Amino acid sequence: MIRIDAIWLAVEPLDMRAGPDKALARVVQVFGSARPHTAYAFANRPATRLKVLVHDGLGIWLAARRLHQGRFIWPRVGHTQALDSEQLGALVRGLPWQRVGESGVITVL
Repeated sequence: MIRIDAIWLAVEPLDMRAGPDKALARVVQVFGSARPHTAYAFANRPATRLKVLVHDGLGIWLAARRLHQGRFIWPRVGHTQALDSEQLGALVRGLPWQRVGESGVITVL
């Protein structure tokens, strides 16, 4: 339904009370701009809640997900990280997304 060409993960936590406007302001602060057909993912400090803001070219969508058990696998180093759609699918399910797709390819024995 919504075309997503790029997915970015923001490592710094976001207050989960943030609505679409505050989340969009954080996207602009962290990434410089909100690009069309791009998704931006944020987690809270304990990484038990996730928000994904998507700019579809006309407006923005804000989705939220909460884990009742465990936490999302969230990087602690750096500021942003690119993901592919397979990794985003694993992330929102609470799975180790770093091992999915090209990131999970073994090249050296």
